[in-house]
Amino acid sequence: MTLGQFLGKQFIRVIEWNEPEEGILAYRYPMQDEEIENGGRLTVTESQMAAFVNKGKIADVFGPGLHTLNTRNLPLLTDLMNWDKDFNSPFRSEVYFFSTRLEIDQKWGTATPITIRDKEFGAVRLRCYGIYSYRIVDPRSFFTQISGTRQGYFVGDLDGQLRNTIVARMSEIFASSDLSFLDMTAKQGLLGDKIIEQIKPAFAALGLELNQFVVENISLPDELQKILDQRIGMNMVGDLGRFTQFEAAESLDIAAANQGGAAGMGMGLGAGAAVAQTLSASLRPTFAAPAAPVSVAAPEAAPAASEASKFCIECGKPIPQRAKFCAECGKPQ
Repeated sequence: MTLGQFLGKQFIRVIEWNEPEEGILAYRYPMQDEEIENGGRLTVTESQMAAFVNKGKIADVFGPGLHTLNTRNLPLLTDLMNWDKDFNSPFRSEVYFFSTRLEIDQKWGTATPITIRDKEFGAVRLRCYGIYSYRIVDPRSFFTQISGTRQGYFVGDLDGQLRNTIVARMSEIFASSDLSFLDMTAKQGLLGDKIIEQIKPAFAALGLELNQFVVENISLPDELQKILDQRIGMNMVGDLGRFTQFEAAESLDIAAANQGGAAGMGMGLGAGAAVAQTLSASLRPTFAAPAAPVSVAAPEAAPAASEASKFCIECGKPIPQRAKFCAECGKPQ
C-alpha cells in the first residue's frame, strides 16, 4: 500500500447496529475492506451481543454497553493476530451482531399424528400444537453451530430445525408418560412445564434459551375422535331403557311438528303408539294387583235383511220394505 492509498483509506471509528426489521438473529457488520481504528468504539444495545471473528474463528464477545477497542479489550483477537501489548495500528476483523431479544409466538405442531401407548385406550395416535419463545444467550455456540459466517441469519431459517427437535423430543416424553390421553388434555399446563424441562438442553446446545413452551391443544385424528365420541355418548346414556324412552318422546315431538299429509299423520300415529307402549311398560309396577273383571256387553246384532226389508239408499241400513223414510238418517226412500 502506497502512502497515498494509506492516507486516503477510511478507518472505522464507530461500530453499531440498529435492527432494521423483525426476525434477524445474526448480522455481519459490513466492512467493505475497511479497517477498524485502534481505540475505536463499539456500541452494543441492551437487546444485542457482538463478537469479533478472525478468519472464521470467533474471538472476543461483548455484551451491552460502549466498548473501546484496544488490546486490553480484545485479548483473544490479540492472541489470534499475534499483536503485542503496545499494538496501536488499525486492524481488520469481522464483527457479528446477535439479537438477544425474545422471539415470541413461535409455532410448533405435529405434521402427522404421533403414536403413543395409552394406559386406558392402548395404542393411540395424537395431534398437538402450541407456541414457544426463545432467545440467543451464547453467541459462540450459535455462531459455531448455526449461523456461521453468513451475512445474516433469520428466525425463519431456524424454524424447521427447532420444530422438528420439539416434535422428536415430545414423542419420547409422551411415550414415557404415565398420563392417559384424557388426563393429558386436562393437564396441558403441567404437561407443557414437563416438556420445557426436557427440551431445554437441546436448545442450549445451539446457544439458545427456551423461555416458554405452551401446549395449546392435544387431539385425536378425526376417525378416532368419532369413536371416542361414541364411547362418551354410551357412558352418558347410562340406563339404555330411559334413553329409549327419551328418544321415543323426541320422535313424537318431531312427528307432531310435521303436519304435512297422510304420511305425516301415519308417522305421528306410529310414534304415538310407540311412545304409549314404551311409557306404559315403564310405568307398569313390578307387582301389579289383579285387575277387577270387566263385563263386556255383547255387540248389538244388526237387524237381518229379509224379504220384507230393504236398504236405505243413503246410509245403507236395513229398513222395512214399505217404509217411506229411513229410521236412521231420515232420508226419503
